[in-house]
Amino acid sequence: MSQDNLIKLESEGVEETGLGKGHIRYSKKNKKTLKERLRIKKHNPIAKKHTWYKETK
Repeated sequence: MSQDNLIKLESEGVEETGLGKGHIRYSKKNKKTLKERLRIKKHNPIAKKHTWYKETK
């Protein structure tokens, strides 16, 4: 992966218990078309559920 388009995504965890909070993933983003911070739902292997991931610095 190109390092220019690489972003860091951090899990918000399961809403009821907070399980899996802080899990880190890396993904690509087209910064020319998406100016705001990214928030997507991905599978969290620690919580074993789909959780929300938000872009961090």
